[in-house]
Amino acid sequence: MKKKIFPTELAYLIGITVLAFGTAFMERADFGMSMIVAPAYLLHLKVSQVLPFFSFGMAEYTLQAVLLVALAIVMKRFKLSYLFSFGTAVFYGFLLDLFLKVTGSLPAGLFGLRVVYYVIGMLLCTGGVSLLFHTYISPEAYELFVKEVSAKIHMNINKFKTIYDCVSCVVAILLSFLFFGWMHFEGIKLGTIICALINGWMIGRFTKIFEAVFEFKDGLKLRKYFE
Repeated sequence: MKKKIFPTELAYLIGITVLAFGTAFMERADFGMSMIVAPAYLLHLKVSQVLPFFSFGMAEYTLQAVLLVALAIVMKRFKLSYLFSFGTAVFYGFLLDLFLKVTGSLPAGLFGLRVVYYVIGMLLCTGGVSLLFHTYISPEAYELFVKEVSAKIHMNINKFKTIYDCVSCVVAILLSFLFFGWMHFEGIKLGTIICALINGWMIGRFTKIFEAVFEFKDGLKLRKYFE
């Protein structure tokens, strides 16, 4: 079967949009945030107690700026693509705050509905990340860190993603203890642990499906500006 052409620029737009929508669904499910965004969610919960305007989206691009600095240190260089990545983080943050308002109107009292929201959120998040791995446009700092470091140490990107996810989960647990005490968990629940364990595997499955159907090609001659 002849593969269909999928523009890498479109992969970026769809990927970042469904990733933000998926995160909003997971927040509505209240089974625990994805370990990737859990630290930002905890920062939002803590800081918004003092600064009510500090949204989840703002916390996202604040922490991603810190991660980009860490990436530059690990790679021992700073690339223009890191600035584009921060731009993506800001774009994602605005989309996330928008979708949180949309999902906030959904009923979420029933356990069954919450399970549905969690599954939808998980599928959207992992599918979105897979699409972002197929574009030259700088993804969020989370995905860029995984992409750059896994290439530097010559490790399979999906395996490195799983390791990165587990480390993020531990960081989120420590932040929860620091911000809210040892007896009160916020943002980290069973869903967070499940996500940490299968997130990388699910991204790999989406990647196989996408690459079996589509051939990702640049639609615009802009790749050189992101290298």
